[in-house]
Amino acid sequence: MTDGTDREYTVADSADVSAEATIGRGSKIWHLAQIREQATLGEECIVGRGAYVGTGVSIGDRCKIQNYALVYEPARLADGVFIGPAVVLTNDTYPRAINVDGSQKSASDWEAVGVVIGRGAAIGARSVCVAPVTIGAWALVAAGAVVTRDVPDHALMAGVPARRIGWVGTTGHKLIPSETDGTLLVCPDSGETYREQGDVLVALEGE
Repeated sequence: MTDGTDREYTVADSADVSAEATIGRGSKIWHLAQIREQATLGEECIVGRGAYVGTGVSIGDRCKIQNYALVYEPARLADGVFIGPAVVLTNDTYPRAINVDGSQKSASDWEAVGVVIGRGAAIGARSVCVAPVTIGAWALVAAGAVVTRDVPDHALMAGVPARRIGWVGTTGHKLIPSETDGTLLVCPDSGETYREQGDVLVALEGE
């Protein structure tokens, strides 16, 4: 680990980064953020003010963890994931502070389960992902949503509990029906074309 003085990565003076964490080149960790032991951040990541990254969490390249987000172990984030302000990725299916006999629970008294997020997906501000769930690549979870089940690639999720209300392309824009072929969906921003097949969205090449 370096302290950022060689400019491989930057750590604010008030941040708490474990000496046992691995931080990729070009990453920036801002004020009051905490990165726990054995956590791994890829290259060019941004961890905002007051964010928490738990023990052993794996974060890919060019991810953004916004202010006061809580990423609890054993979460795994692929490249290019966006975690909005005050998002919570949980890790306990049956949370309790004490055991049945009244003794305080320790790490050995429960099994942590994680949230897995695919490449390019975005989790909106103040949303909660209740582990164990997998959120597919390029999916978009709306602000304030509560995700309680797996999310397919490109899904647009909203509500409590979250449900799919549409599909999004790789730029995050909601897909719209094609004007020339009603069986296709098109990104109004990039022109990418997709076809819905059951609960799956398939990208089409050359359409």
